[in-house]
Amino acid sequence: MAALIVFGIFVVLIFIGTPIGISLATAAMGAIMNFDLGTAMISRNFEANIAKFPLVAIPFFILAGVLMEKAKIVDGISKFVILVVGRATGGLAIAAVITCIFWGAISGSGPATAAALGLVFIPTMIKQGYDKYFSASAIAAGAGLSIIIPPSIAFIVYGNLTDVSVGALFLGGIVPGVIVGLFLIIAVYLSSKKHNFRGELQRGSLKEIGKAFLGAFWSLLAPVIILGSIYAGIATPTESAIMGVFYALFVGLFVYRTINFKLLISALSDTVVASATVMLVVAMAGIFSWAASTLGVIDAAANLVSSLTTNKLVFLLLINVVMLIAGMFLDAISITYVFMPIILPVLLKLQIDPLFFGVVMVVALAIGQITPPVAVNLYVTANIIKSNITNEMVKYVLPLVIVSILALLVITFFPQLTLWLPVASGLYTPRF
Repeated sequence: MAALIVFGIFVVLIFIGTPIGISLATAAMGAIMNFDLGTAMISRNFEANIAKFPLVAIPFFILAGVLMEKAKIVDGISKFVILVVGRATGGLAIAAVITCIFWGAISGSGPATAAALGLVFIPTMIKQGYDKYFSASAIAAGAGLSIIIPPSIAFIVYGNLTDVSVGALFLGGIVPGVIVGLFLIIAVYLSSKKHNFRGELQRGSLKEIGKAFLGAFWSLLAPVIILGSIYAGIATPTESAIMGVFYALFVGLFVYRTINFKLLISALSDTVVASATVMLVVAMAGIFSWAASTLGVIDAAANLVSSLTTNKLVFLLLINVVMLIAGMFLDAISITYVFMPIILPVLLKLQIDPLFFGVVMVVALAIGQITPPVAVNLYVTANIIKSNITNEMVKYVLPLVIVSILALLVITFFPQLTLWLPVASGLYTPRF
């Protein structure tokens, strides 16, 4: 009965289009008052859920990404990559995915990456004869890499919930992120070849490429500073996020000279809105999980899940399916908070390494960012081309979803792809 009330209210509210944070809050508070769990716990849980040092990294990583976007730092990376690969069949689409990989090491948000790179690449691709729906789909799919390639807001939230080192999660996401990126590059190449989408007419000369590299140098140095400080033991992920903000300010003010007072205020405003949205979901999802756990719903659900199979691989495949379906309706943070309290005990029981599982889960959730109806990345790029998510767009995005799922299966079947770097670096010791 308790489970029906808690999850039933949540599902109904999501179905009628209520914002996720409000849906979680309503379901949780309804259960708390109905079962007399103590309304005083609402305010205490709200504060406890967001008053955590690791979560401070989220607004700072968002601010660093917004500053680099508004300072036009992405332009240098995109120009360099286009000169290198842009002449090949589908060259602009390939360049877009490669740039998404680089930009993913700066911005931990898929929609933010879709907006930043979409404004740069989509008009250029359309001008070169690419279908506008294909252009929007390619950018949306590539932008999903931002929650796999570190730094990643999804990894910060997962690490906070499971007590897995965020730095180790960041390192674990590198190889899987590149794998997904390679699969997407192959897909956009084959699709471009099928539809005869060409690249630039002339290949960049060595002089032009060298000049573009120098122009992109400060942009390419950003992930080295942000991630290098973590892996060298100089800074925690939160401290490295703050370093990223100061680096973005330095480059924008003194190197590119594109940041002014008005732009800085705009960046701070965008960061406040984005951070508030994330933190609201974090706070409300925490209250939701507490209410469900107190009522015994979490234990009952965990027992049900663990009774389905004792085979690790079968369990992982089942969870992949669940995450892919959930990703069609919910954002990555909400899914993590709702499902992880249920899944974590089962992981420990089946002796599945939580770092490995975290990366697998985030890859699945990244695919959810391009699977309708709630395909946040697609909505961003569709808005850029002044369109809705139409059948024409779905036609182009479907192959990208399929190859992303194939990449997910490779990552699932070969855990060493995820664990190799964290273990080799000494940042992580496998649990099992």
